[in-house]
Amino acid sequence: MTDFPSFSASDDEQIVYVRNVKTADLPDEVRAQTGGQDTVYAIHAESGEVLALVSDRKQAFILARRNEMLPHSVH
Repeated sequence: MTDFPSFSASDDEQIVYVRNVKTADLPDEVRAQTGGQDTVYAIHAESGEVLALVSDRKQAFILARRNEMLPHSVH
């Protein structure tokens, strides 16, 4: 994975990045869990590590904020 540029955050917030991922690019075992969607949204740590995959962008931002993370969109 590629490291993403950092934004400043307070000590109690972790910056995360949200980007769309084509399900065709996912491993077979993960793709089987996407319910036939063409695209899912990944939440990435600053290091590029995938923390979660969710079905839509809005849910990705909600999930990040509920876990005291500061989400940013990546295109």
